[in-house]
Amino acid sequence: MAELPEIEFTITNAQLDTGLRGYPVGTCETSYVDPEEGVSYVGYPIADLAFMPAEDIIYLLFNKALPSAEEKAAFTADIAERSPVPEEVFAALRAMPMSGHPMDLFAAAIQILGMAGKTEDFYDDALNLVARMPATLAAIFRLREGWGELIPSEPERGYVANFVHMLGMPGGDVEALTRLLSVYYVLHADHGGGNLSTFTGRAVASGLADMYRSMASAMNGLAGPRHGMANQDCFFMVRELNTTDVEAAAEKLRSRMANRELIYGFGHAVLRQEDPRAQVQLQVGEELCPDDHWFNVVKTVREAGIRVLKENPKVQNPYPNVDLVSGSLINALGFTDPDYYTTLFGWSRIAGIGAQIVDERTRARDGRGVAIYRPRYIPINQAPRSV
Repeated sequence: MAELPEIEFTITNAQLDTGLRGYPVGTCETSYVDPEEGVSYVGYPIADLAFMPAEDIIYLLFNKALPSAEEKAAFTADIAERSPVPEEVFAALRAMPMSGHPMDLFAAAIQILGMAGKTEDFYDDALNLVARMPATLAAIFRLREGWGELIPSEPERGYVANFVHMLGMPGGDVEALTRLLSVYYVLHADHGGGNLSTFTGRAVASGLADMYRSMASAMNGLAGPRHGMANQDCFFMVRELNTTDVEAAAEKLRSRMANRELIYGFGHAVLRQEDPRAQVQLQVGEELCPDDHWFNVVKTVREAGIRVLKENPKVQNPYPNVDLVSGSLINALGFTDPDYYTTLFGWSRIAGIGAQIVDERTRARDGRGVAIYRPRYIPINQAPRSV
């Protein structure tokens, strides 16, 4: 690991109860979010990686280098070999209630995968989880939607293409779905170490909980509307706005702000420019669904939102983030229930979180691993009292 710069940091009372925002607690080797340039993976700008196969990105996050042709072939074969899901996992999923949110099934499925077979080695369990999630997630879709029997895995198709095959979406355009989900997977695979889901996974693993328990915890963090579930709430907002007239969209957004309603799909905790991932998604939308109504509504909302948010001097970043565009693209290609959007996000993010947990447990502090997380909380209203 590169030598770290010296950091001086003072905590003030005003920074307490602000979610540790901006407070340095560790290191991250997989990705970085630059305020001006956006996210990069191991130094590569996300726009340069967006159209690469998912296998290349998974390899990059775990190995900190893009694979050679030989390394890619070996890694792809390794993922395929790890991919079979024990039948007892599918049996457990069939027995679960289907009325809850798909993210509940998703987090539970991760725990079930752990119960069905774990190695207690963080690296092996991370790659096993990555390899087995396509079949597991496809099963959640098919069982919850009643699409019939599960479709056998064919890993020789490739990581994302095999998921689309096992999904078997009625009426779905296989080629377009594979194209979209390949890009979607890469764009969402990692995002620095300080976002809620990644930090949660790393924190739980610091207590030496195994990869599956740590990842299930991370996915439950992702399921909040201020984090990963923002993508579905953003599309709900887009459907409420439902206009391709920029002035009308601007007025509706001003009304939302006046009513203290959240404006989803804009702003970012770190970025101060438009998210490059949103720009890539706009490019993909123009390629795959340029005439789709909701994609065109999103383009309208993008233009109106930037204008309206710039009117507020308190807004530090009035530009779109990755959530603004993704819902319209996924919807256009057949995923019409926004409740599923966060499971697709979670499927992708497992690679980045898994790689970060492996780094933190096996590489940090010369292989000793990061100590168990134990931040200090300041007691208030704790003066002695009598009953």
